[in-house]
Amino acid sequence: MGSSDSSEEVFQTKTILACLLVLAISMPLSNASCFFQPLKQGTSDHENEGCHDSEGVLHEFDSHWRTDDCFDCSCTRSGIDCCTSYATPVGYDEEKCVSIFNKETCTYIVVNKDDQSKECAIHEWVG
Repeated sequence: MGSSDSSEEVFQTKTILACLLVLAISMPLSNASCFFQPLKQGTSDHENEGCHDSEGVLHEFDSHWRTDDCFDCSCTRSGIDCCTSYATPVGYDEEKCVSIFNKETCTYIVVNKDDQSKECAIHEWVG
């Protein structure tokens, strides 16, 4: 009876650890802004060659790219998956500081409102 109880405890411990691992991995990802665009079926007799993005550009299956709006996208046989490629600062003094987004580098900086040469401390990021 003792052996059975021990293996059940081990199973419960492993189950709890697996659940915690899934939670730890999914929490940082849950704040990202993502969208899915289903694949439109081809109009000809042959299979689609890839995914057409919102600008009409064809991307091959299993390819990855970054949009002008800083989304990282991928093309699958189901469609296009895109998520923001950047983190957004949320843990800073919003009365004294302002966040500025650089579209060329897809990054934020947070600077003092009165003297933008001084960066502000950021304590939390989302995304």
